[in-house]
Amino acid sequence: MGKPTGFMEYKRTDFEADSVKERIKNYNEFHTPLSPEQQQQQAARCMECGVPFCQSGMMIGGMMTGCPLNNLIPEWNDLVYKGCWEQAYQRLRKTNNFPEFTSRVCPALCEKACTCGANGDAVTVRSNEYTISERAYAEGFACANPPKVRTGKKIAVIGSGPSGLAAADQLNKRGHSVTVFERSDRVGGLLMYGIPNMKLEKHIIDRRINIMENEGIVFKTNSDIGNNVKASEILEEFDRIILACGASEPRDIKAAGREAKGIYFAVDFLTSTTKSLLDSDLADGTYISAKGKKVIVIGGGDTGNDCVGTCVRHGAESILQLEMMPKLPDERAENNPWPEYPRVCKTDYGQEEAIGVFGSDPRIYQTTVKEFLSDKDGKLIGAVLVRLRPEKDPTSGRTIMKEIEGTEYTVETDLVLIAAGFVGAQNYVTNAFGVDKNARGNVSAQQGSHKTNVEKVFVCGDMHLGQSLVVRAIREGRDAAKEVDESLMGYTNL
Repeated sequence: MGKPTGFMEYKRTDFEADSVKERIKNYNEFHTPLSPEQQQQQAARCMECGVPFCQSGMMIGGMMTGCPLNNLIPEWNDLVYKGCWEQAYQRLRKTNNFPEFTSRVCPALCEKACTCGANGDAVTVRSNEYTISERAYAEGFACANPPKVRTGKKIAVIGSGPSGLAAADQLNKRGHSVTVFERSDRVGGLLMYGIPNMKLEKHIIDRRINIMENEGIVFKTNSDIGNNVKASEILEEFDRIILACGASEPRDIKAAGREAKGIYFAVDFLTSTTKSLLDSDLADGTYISAKGKKVIVIGGGDTGNDCVGTCVRHGAESILQLEMMPKLPDERAENNPWPEYPRVCKTDYGQEEAIGVFGSDPRIYQTTVKEFLSDKDGKLIGAVLVRLRPEKDPTSGRTIMKEIEGTEYTVETDLVLIAAGFVGAQNYVTNAFGVDKNARGNVSAQQGSHKTNVEKVFVCGDMHLGQSLVVRAIREGRDAAKEVDESLMGYTNL
């Protein structure tokens, strides 16, 4: 290891965020990277421990611990410390097709499992990854490297989110001819329209797509299989098909008055803002606006937080964020030891911004909407909220949240955003290809496989697993690509 005493000599120093007052003026990324010298010092903190949980990617206590991509983290930390940036990038790219994405949007499972973090502060793995990838672009070693030989096999990837892009990237490197079909007007899927610009600026996606195009991958936008493109044509033209359309069916809220005007799914709200931002810098006014609105966000996950941050930038009058579950502890509980993923309360950027603007945390725990109220024209004017308590389901043993009778109260609202997660793949796509779905709404695959019940058709990403993380989606794409390659060639070196 490069610096045996680095973890004792140097304190953790990470990227600094712009002040709330400054960053809410725009939709740009708002962290200032460290200098290369500072980043090398941070990489020196890596202990290169004998059992690096940071790259384990295993399930412990029902949650993922360490990187699902099994990134070679101690290796490229050492290379960063030594200033070997190009070698560090090559080691990083061996396991991660898109470090420029994950270093921005991943919740850093690696850091949560870092041995340094067991009794202190974890290594800045994510910012090390960011600096490696950005240096690669700045110095030109993140560049197109098309395959020298083509196999003559044609593969269609349906969906251009992280899993679809990863599968396409892997199979193209193998020499297969890959076409990616995307129903939207821009490539990127979840990365493009599901994640706000302040978390992932869209030119970051475009520059990677440009490299992939120069390597020979064909992208077809506005191609909605099952609507304006027939699945039968895809099945006839291509040797293999990979479905990577995501778990894009949003979970609805079943409450009286749901039909009121002013209630939207979070994904539609976020998409409309990003599309308008990219098309016209919001000048066209085509987005769902929260300006001057009393907003309720239903859901406490990453998507709910993204809605809060976006509403703050729109200029909302007020924001409430409802979470059904109890507030998590501020520190690890005894029954949640390292290296398990820490089940602790996290205040993310959107909540920070709401606190900075409105003076209080927008989150209300153990609360949901019982009824939506509307005026005579059907326009949303309020919501009846109710408190919840956790109870054990006698049949399943799972904790369920039950309404507490008599705790109802009414709040004014004229915009509600439902960020309650997703319930699986959309039916029109699965029906078009004739693939089976399981009870959770995901596409069924053979045990331990990505192969569906339809010959030549494979599945990966959220469409296979259900709603998950970008890193897990990339791993899914890589695994599906390996399986597809083996089915075509009889062996695989992916």
